[in-house]
Amino acid sequence: MTQNTEQEEELEVLRAIYEEDELFNELNETTFQYRFGESGESKSFLLEVQWTDTYPECLPSINLNAFYNKHLSNELKDIIVEKITNEIVDSVGAAMTFTIFSWVGENFESLIEEHMDLVNTEKEDALLTLAHPEEVIDKPVKEKKVQLTKQQKRKLADRTNHKGERERGWNWVDIVKHLSKTGGN
Repeated sequence: MTQNTEQEEELEVLRAIYEEDELFNELNETTFQYRFGESGESKSFLLEVQWTDTYPECLPSINLNAFYNKHLSNELKDIIVEKITNEIVDSVGAAMTFTIFSWVGENFESLIEEHMDLVNTEKEDALLTLAHPEEVIDKPVKEKKVQLTKQQKRKLADRTNHKGERERGWNWVDIVKHLSKTGGN
């Protein structure tokens, strides 16, 4: 079989398998994305697999540089790509996109645990670099004042007294008007 025929067959298989899967995304006929983990969580990432012209006779391009993965460190991205590459290097010559996605799905927790370890060590390093953490002062958050137009200020002044408060009974129901609408006999 030619490589294009093998790619076409794998493309049909991937479309059949992931037809209803919202986590799978086909960008074009040679680039596929799959999201692992809960959307928007720090324990999630988007894996992109792109076939080269000679695929499946050579490894596909594995990419974690999507904007969705901005919370992942470059070290972790390199570790994940390296582990995937080591896992699929024996599959050269066969369709391996589904194999990649399923392997990452099975090993997702262990890959993310490394992420949490990297994040924790980065935080510890950042804390150690501070010479005197007690000198760090939390700045008070300034509240932004609402800017009113002259017309809005006039309306507000018409509804309030000299103290800036609304007059007593401003939200009371006019009893005569209310009874005339309800039709009291």
